[in-house]
Amino acid sequence: MSVQFTPARLDRTSTFYVAGHRGLVGSAIWRKLESEGFNRLIGKSSAELDLKDRNAVFDFFESERPRYVVLAAAKVGGILANDTYPADFLSENVQIQVNVLDAAVTCGVERLLFLGSSCIYPKYAPQPIREDSLLTGHLEPTNDAYAVAKIAGIMQIQAIRRQHGLPWISAMPTNLYGPGDNFSLKGSHVLPALIRRYDEAARANAASVTNWGTGSPRREFLHVEDMAAACLHLLENYDGAGQVNVGTGTDVTIKELAEIVAHEVGYEGEMHWDTTKPDGTPQKLLDVSTLSKAGWTASIDLERGIRSTVEWYRANKAYLRL
Repeated sequence: MSVQFTPARLDRTSTFYVAGHRGLVGSAIWRKLESEGFNRLIGKSSAELDLKDRNAVFDFFESERPRYVVLAAAKVGGILANDTYPADFLSENVQIQVNVLDAAVTCGVERLLFLGSSCIYPKYAPQPIREDSLLTGHLEPTNDAYAVAKIAGIMQIQAIRRQHGLPWISAMPTNLYGPGDNFSLKGSHVLPALIRRYDEAARANAASVTNWGTGSPRREFLHVEDMAAACLHLLENYDGAGQVNVGTGTDVTIKELAEIVAHEVGYEGEMHWDTTKPDGTPQKLLDVSTLSKAGWTASIDLERGIRSTVEWYRANKAYLRL
């Protein structure tokens, strides 16, 4: 069944379900939608609705019958968490995706955006990474299980478009950061981990800070408020079977990133690198030409974004799970 659909402004009065509305991305999307005038937003915590429970998910969709859905719910973590619990990352994410997407098909959800991750691309994909690099090489071993789960989500979106004719889309963000991030020792990604490490070092007047790896890998970072804006833009302006890369189109080394963080938290001690720890993928920069052609570019530069994230972290540290 072919998809014949012209993207347009979404109805602000229609029911809109944000799966994972308390997470880093989901909460930013929720704030963006509220600011844009959507007045029938639905969100359920994991305690209220376990997305791994298929019957519960189908009951929820049958009861609420949302017109629009953003699937931002996922089990996420950094290199250590992904490398330690690969079975959990694969199993739980596939369960969440299959349940939500199947239920959404049954209820005829009009417009749905599935959020993946740039880790879906091969470890040694040509840089910057184009969307057509998907499934052309081996994945990064430290997070291959999570990547496979997200690839399954992309393929399910494409299959639903072909079989059911629903104009659903997928977006693959680069490394995200901002308010609501995970700053825990075992579960955080590189940027929040650096913010916590350097903030604590600054407060303790530590003589030095030791970071993982060599500091040479290059990474791209997108503020989560920009990501939220991109999601709404895509829902209203883009339709296509292939996933869309969402990023800034620029990257920095981890060493440069650490230096920015150190400056923003006011740390002036020495910086060391533990080269026995893994670096992960040597470079991960997304080609964002598809997104640019759709009419959207990022607006929050890295220094300003990190500064605001440091401020948020310090203001909310007492309430975070550290």
